[in-house]
Amino acid sequence: MSRVLPAVAARAAEALWFRLPAAPSAGDAPEPTVRELLGAPFEVDLRGRMVRGWSWGSGPVVYLVHGWGGSLEQMVPLVAPLLDRGLQVVAFDGPSHGRSDAGIHGPRSSDAVELGRALDAVAARFGPARAVVAHSMGALAALLAIRDGWLASERLVLLAPPSGIPDLLDRIRRELGLGPHATRRLAERARRRTGYAVDDLDLERIAGSLGRHERPELLVVHDLLDREAPHGPSTRLVGSWPGAELLSTSGLGHRRILADAAVGGAVSRFVDRLPVEPSLHGDDRPAPFPRGLTTAAGDTVSGAA
Repeated sequence: MSRVLPAVAARAAEALWFRLPAAPSAGDAPEPTVRELLGAPFEVDLRGRMVRGWSWGSGPVVYLVHGWGGSLEQMVPLVAPLLDRGLQVVAFDGPSHGRSDAGIHGPRSSDAVELGRALDAVAARFGPARAVVAHSMGALAALLAIRDGWLASERLVLLAPPSGIPDLLDRIRRELGLGPHATRRLAERARRRTGYAVDDLDLERIAGSLGRHERPELLVVHDLLDREAPHGPSTRLVGSWPGAELLSTSGLGHRRILADAAVGGAVSRFVDRLPVEPSLHGDDRPAPFPRGLTTAAGDTVSGAA
């Protein structure tokens, strides 16, 4: 179809690209649930549609932003460590996610720009942030809200961030077998939908456009074995961001990183302006064993493994 009717192919690809996955079942929600944490529900208006969320505690505000197809309940494991630091935690479901109303493009359809606008609307209710903690595509939403919205944040934590929309478009092009004409039309449809050119929705590019006074202190947490969002772009992002820190994990993947106690502790320490343990690996590949390493069994490893 992309060869014969590129405009039709681009329209079909757009519907697939921005269609949210099926909502996770109740059994997939982490424990404890949102209600068991005794949070207070809230809702804010976003262009006539309700964005719903929960807040906990009092003190400097920390916003939790879920990723594509996620919900605030996925961020629940981070709530308790932040509350222990005397912080107010605010989480919400993006448009067409969780308990919030459908977004402007209808149920089960949204995008990172709309999620960023929802974060901006929530921040207008609760005020400037000590930190924003964002997972996956929420990272792009958070950066857009900081650069182009009203949100101000002292610190920023990105958990398993993607590189941005240009790489995602290339992935969709390959997976759907789109030709060049259909791909260009799809990029134009995305621009009309979001108000941003695809090339402008790149995390490194957005980071580079932030002014010195609006750039938060940055911590990136990313798993080396993440199959949905490769680790390498996070290494480059941290390298391009003055003073940024990278905490690399191994074996947690893209979503289990949210529920890991060590990650929650590191995030809460960073938000509380305390040092974070050094990265497991500072490169985009595992470090080799040093030569002459002696194992617990007394064996000597003579070379890299």
